[in-house]
Amino acid sequence: MSADPGRLFTREELALDPVDLAQLLLGSVLEATGPDGTVGVRLVEVEAYRGEDDPASHCYRGRTPRNAVMWGPAGHLYVYFVYGMHFCANVVGTHEDMPGAVLLRAGEVVTGLEVVRGRRPNGRGTGELAKGPAILTSVLRIDRAQNGVDLTDPASPVRLHVGDRVPADRIRVGPRVGVATAIDTPWRFWDGASLAVSTYRRGGKRRVRPAS
Repeated sequence: MSADPGRLFTREELALDPVDLAQLLLGSVLEATGPDGTVGVRLVEVEAYRGEDDPASHCYRGRTPRNAVMWGPAGHLYVYFVYGMHFCANVVGTHEDMPGAVLLRAGEVVTGLEVVRGRRPNGRGTGELAKGPAILTSVLRIDRAQNGVDLTDPASPVRLHVGDRVPADRIRVGPRVGVATAIDTPWRFWDGASLAVSTYRRGGKRRVRPAS
């Protein structure tokens, strides 16, 4: 892939229902700039979370200081801390005051590989460098400081670029990972041809079907 990740998404393009946004994001490039350089990751696995009608969503019980970014407007980064040790990043969709976001679960490093090697000197193959939501934020150096940044702004430290869309026949669908409710809701989407997709670890046998 070219070192130029392409144009940025507009806010209007990202103002979608999270289930639709999740599929749109497959193949896009999330780029982050830090003191040691810029890293770009092609997104290959994502999970959709709606708002007050989704029991697994952070917004299910209403608006709080923690989840305020998830209420919009679209195109912002929602970052939260989990298990007392990891950060997870989400792209906010829908419209203002209609909460919803897409969790970024895994990606392939497409720019800044040497920067990533410095950040993860013990990383194994290139397919492992951004495999899993906590590892993805680690290689991009995304933490609470980036919560709320505008992904559509060229001056933002984290930006979301339109990439090569994953063909529909390569998109796979399955249940979300690590949720305690709505366990079987099939709102996780991934590129079936990517080696960077994380391992499904919850609830027995993996369920796979083509995207509709």
